[in-house]
Amino acid sequence: MCFFTGTGFSKAVTENGAPSWQGLLEDLCDLLPEADELKESLFPDDKPSPLSLEEIAQVISIKLTAVDKSIHEETAKLIENIELVGKNRQVAKFFSERQFRVVTTNYDKLAEELTGESECQSLAPGLPIPRSSANVKVYHVHGSIDSPDNMVITSEDYFRFINGDSYFSRKLSTVLHENTVVILGYSLGDTNLKAIISDYKGFSKTHVIGSNIFLVSRSRVDQHVKDYYSHCYGIRVLDNIDIPDLFEDLNKKTPKVESIATRSIDSIRNVVHKKYHFKEAYLKLEDSFYRIISALSAEGLSLENKRVVEVIGEVIDAKRKLTTESNAWEQYEHLARWLIYLGTILEIKGTSIEGAYLKAVLRSMNTMSNRLIIGYSWHAYKAWKHRWPSVMSSNRALIKKHVEKNTSDGDALSVVNSI
Repeated sequence: MCFFTGTGFSKAVTENGAPSWQGLLEDLCDLLPEADELKESLFPDDKPSPLSLEEIAQVISIKLTAVDKSIHEETAKLIENIELVGKNRQVAKFFSERQFRVVTTNYDKLAEELTGESECQSLAPGLPIPRSSANVKVYHVHGSIDSPDNMVITSEDYFRFINGDSYFSRKLSTVLHENTVVILGYSLGDTNLKAIISDYKGFSKTHVIGSNIFLVSRSRVDQHVKDYYSHCYGIRVLDNIDIPDLFEDLNKKTPKVESIATRSIDSIRNVVHKKYHFKEAYLKLEDSFYRIISALSAEGLSLENKRVVEVIGEVIDAKRKLTTESNAWEQYEHLARWLIYLGTILEIKGTSIEGAYLKAVLRSMNTMSNRLIIGYSWHAYKAWKHRWPSVMSSNRALIKKHVEKNTSDGDALSVVNSI
C-alpha cells in the first residue's frame, strides 16, 4: 500500500487548519508591503488569475527577495506551526500499526506525527537517504520543512523538478508499479503526477493488468469525470468517502485480507504454473473471483500470458455453468458481480479474453429480470443496473454493442442504454 497525499489530506487531519495552496500564497503575500494590493492583483475576484499558482509563487518569491526574505524559509515557518486536530484516531491507528509508504507533495510532517512512536523514516530532497528499512516511509517529493531550500514552490522549482532525474522523481514512478496506490487530497492538478500516472496507464494497458490506483474523494464525483480518470489515467474513483471513514474501514478489513492473501497467492501459483484447478466449492463463493484477480496482480501475471487467459476463461465458464444448476439464484448474482468487477479494472476490447467475457455477459443479462419471474434473477438485474456506471466507458460501449446485436431482452437493453 502506498498513499499519495496532497493538501486535502493535511486539511482533513487538521480540521482545515492547514492552508490550501492558494491560502498559503496569500499568507506569504501578507509578509510584503502593500500586501492587499498584491493579493488583489494575483487573486482577482471578478476574473480568473492570468497565472498558475506556481507562477504566482514565483512572483511572490521575487517580491520577497527584494525585501531580503526567502519564500522557502518563510513557507517553512508557516507550515511548521500546523498541528493535528480532530478525529484522527482511526487514521493514527492505521499509521502506527501497518507497513506502507506515503508519497506526498506536502511540506508538513503530519504523516510522521500520525505514525507516532512506530518506526518511521522521513525522506526529502537535500537530506541523506537512509539505507535501513522501516514500517512507514514518507517521501516528500516536493521537499519538507526539514530542508526548506529544497522545497518545490515556484515555477522555477517545478521546471527543475520535472526536467530533473532525481531519486524522488524516479521514486514516484517506482511506487506506481509496485504498490496499490491510494490518492488522498489531490485533484490531479500537479503536472508531474499526471505525466507519471499517464506513463503507468500505458504500462498497465500494454501488459493487460488491472489498475492499482484509487482516487478517494470526499464529495460526489460526476460519472463523466470518473470516466475521464479511468480512460486517461487508469484511476478508479471512490467518492463520497471521508478520510476518517476510509481508515476505519481499512482497520476493520485489513486483518481479514492478510489472513487470506498468502493462501490466495499459493493457490494461483498452483493453478497457473502446475495446471491445478479451483474446486467447485471455492468458485461458489462470491469473493473467490476477487481473490483470484488480486493474486494474479500480486504475482505480476498478465492477461497476455496464455495460461492466465485460460485460467480466467475456465473460472468464468465454471461460474456460468453453476448458474445452470437448480436453485442457483446466488450464482446468478455472483456471475453478474464478477463480470462487472472485471469490467471496472480491465479494458476488455482487443484482449484474448474478449470473446469469453462477452459470452458470459450475454448469459448473465439474458437470465436477469427487473421483475420477480421464475427462472430469472432479480438480484443480478439490480447488480447490473446499479453498478453499470462503474464499468469502464470503453467496456460499456463494447457490451452495449454486443447486447444490442445478440438479444432483444428489454431489461438487458434498458441497462446498456441507461447512460
